[in-house]
Amino acid sequence: MRSRSHLGLRACALVVATLLTGASRATPALWAPEALSSAEYDATPTFSADGAEVFFMRADAGFRTYRLMHARCEAGRWTPPQPVAFAARAPAMDADPFLTADGQRLYFISTRQAPEKEAFDIWYVDRRPGGGWDEPVRMPAPVNAEGSELLPRMDAAGALYFGSDRPGGLGGGDIYVAREGQDGAWTVRNVGAPVSTTHFDYEAEVSQDGKTLVTVSDRGDRSHLYVYVRRGEAWVETGRVLARNDVFQVGPALSPDGATLMFAQAHGTRSGEFFTYILKPGGKPWPVACGR
Repeated sequence: MRSRSHLGLRACALVVATLLTGASRATPALWAPEALSSAEYDATPTFSADGAEVFFMRADAGFRTYRLMHARCEAGRWTPPQPVAFAARAPAMDADPFLTADGQRLYFISTRQAPEKEAFDIWYVDRRPGGGWDEPVRMPAPVNAEGSELLPRMDAAGALYFGSDRPGGLGGGDIYVAREGQDGAWTVRNVGAPVSTTHFDYEAEVSQDGKTLVTVSDRGDRSHLYVYVRRGEAWVETGRVLARNDVFQVGPALSPDGATLMFAQAHGTRSGEFFTYILKPGGKPWPVACGR
């Protein structure tokens, strides 16, 4: 997972031969508003609570560069995506945004601390009153460690989940959770089995209620999405998202009620587009349709 040449990460190997029994038999649906879609690989979306603002990662088709994009729903349509105001200067790269529920803080990963190493760390940036953004802040150790940290996602209780290939894991990459103490110090632990495996687990999205987890894992073929539910203090795997076998999926994002999952995968000649998948029937429609 050393950098997003973790397409040793994000674009790994071959094909899943068997499907696990999923919590839903839904079919992924393409979500590709014309204004947001591109010929590049778009992934890891995060929306404001009202659905009128979206941040996401855009990579070139060869996965050599990554940058954060931002768009708004205005006058019934999405504005053309633009790079964020706090974007890193090349050759540094930014990726994997996560907007908190109040819309006031954006977590993301970046190589800006040492572009030559191509290792991603977790950063955050706060929104100023009335708009605009402060200077980005790098998260402290032990949240950041040797190697790369990927896809920071936080539940309503403040538990920050992310993937990392730091030393001491169970496999090529594991899923970790960090919590901030009253003294401001962070503690980090490996989520452990069955979420972290002896394979390559490198992204995790958590529902706001902390009861559903969706990971990206390469279990010897391509990277695919696996769903877990919390039962007591334990995570229990319920199956693989029934997306395409012949391409990889990345960048899971859950709706506020945890009923709908969004992710990215190839579509036709497009290298990466957004898709939605119903995890729990009866949830609220999401994303909110721009213009309604």
